[in-house]
Amino acid sequence: MKIFNSLSGKKEDLSPAETGKISIYVCGMTVYDDCHIGHAKTFLSFDMIVRYLRSKNIEVNYIRNITDVDDKILMRAEETKQDPSVLTNRYVERMTSDFNALGMISPDKEPRATENIQIILELINKLIEGGYAYHEGKDVYFSVESFPNYGKLSNQKMDEILSGARIEIDKEKKNPADFVLWKRSDEGLAWDSPWGKGRPGWHIECSAMSMDALGESFDIHAGGSDLKFPHHENEIAQSESATGNKFAKYWMHTGPLRIDKKKMSKSLDNFLTIRDALKNYPYEIIRYFLLSSHYRSPVNYSEASLEEAKAALDRLYTSIHDVDISKEEVAAKGPHTEQFQQAMDDDFNVPEALAVLFDLAKAVNIAKENGDQERTKLLVNELIHLSKPLGLLQQDPEIFLKSGVNVNESEIEALIDKREKARDSGDYSAADGIRDQLFEQNIILEDSKEGTFWRRR
Repeated sequence: MKIFNSLSGKKEDLSPAETGKISIYVCGMTVYDDCHIGHAKTFLSFDMIVRYLRSKNIEVNYIRNITDVDDKILMRAEETKQDPSVLTNRYVERMTSDFNALGMISPDKEPRATENIQIILELINKLIEGGYAYHEGKDVYFSVESFPNYGKLSNQKMDEILSGARIEIDKEKKNPADFVLWKRSDEGLAWDSPWGKGRPGWHIECSAMSMDALGESFDIHAGGSDLKFPHHENEIAQSESATGNKFAKYWMHTGPLRIDKKKMSKSLDNFLTIRDALKNYPYEIIRYFLLSSHYRSPVNYSEASLEEAKAALDRLYTSIHDVDISKEEVAAKGPHTEQFQQAMDDDFNVPEALAVLFDLAKAVNIAKENGDQERTKLLVNELIHLSKPLGLLQQDPEIFLKSGVNVNESEIEALIDKREKARDSGDYSAADGIRDQLFEQNIILEDSKEGTFWRRR
């Protein structure tokens, strides 16, 4: 099995550690806003990768962190006049709801930065004692000149980094490229430290959490391509300086997402959250669309692309419709299974793997036409089994094929408002009736402190 290693710039054999397990750390969300569709692309990609590895009976230790202390969080808390911890807890809850709605599996561990302050302090202290970091003024900085291989992930030299990056001039820094490990401040979220009250820098948080969960060296470190520099570059520098060991064996990065060929931005009014996307399309259509391009490739999100994804999934679901298959049946391992695995074993080439699924669906339809019920069942069972690592074809076909019908958002909101009034008046029977009515229309309601959120079934 081969995967593309961003560190070497080429495909390499994926070899588990001596334990036979694969350890994966994915840089997670900074929780100050709702997750957008670009986040969905990244996290669905690694959801697919973990699922596929486990489908090959490889034990995977899957870690995805939460950054719940950051300057962006403090700025948003000040803007909204909320306590920062209240803000972050709210968006963690909404993130979890969004990821569950997309059918993502949960990580084995989801550490939060605020729960790991002590190990962060210990790591910073180790870097200072080793001469890799310094504290001569207000903040603590990592010295990039102390790490000769700085720039090896992004394949940049120091003069290129200094000329190509917008680096804020700070008189406390020995080198403009040095980055903060501890920011002294007594405002917002702050903790006591040997260098004054303050909070950790973003980069040191991930180094501390990943090594605490997986050890000084582990298999795969992953995230979006936008994190390669400076975040992942800085993680390598500080982690390898502190331990003297190779930090991560493989580095994996997902391609960027654009909306109608433009960078997603609130200023361009094309910012699309996961929950808004789920109002327009069932979750499997979004999964299919975001996974149908190679995980390293850029993706352009558009209504036309989503409609194409819907039509493709309709074809797959139509092929398995009206075939009685027991979920306990073991999939037949025919030539389609071998082709599917060959595609996935080549750096998780989902586009080629999907082509195999459509060939298999075609074989199902031929078996149906020939009236060969036993072969139809075997092929359908194989199709469902192979689709599972992608999180596809896991619903009742009839429910899925009905879920694509257009819905009237204003009518749904009116029913939600009517249900809320019924609950306020204590008429829970009427409220439950409205929930059931919407469920029959393939609309699921989720109640939270912020109100009621709806999505397609």
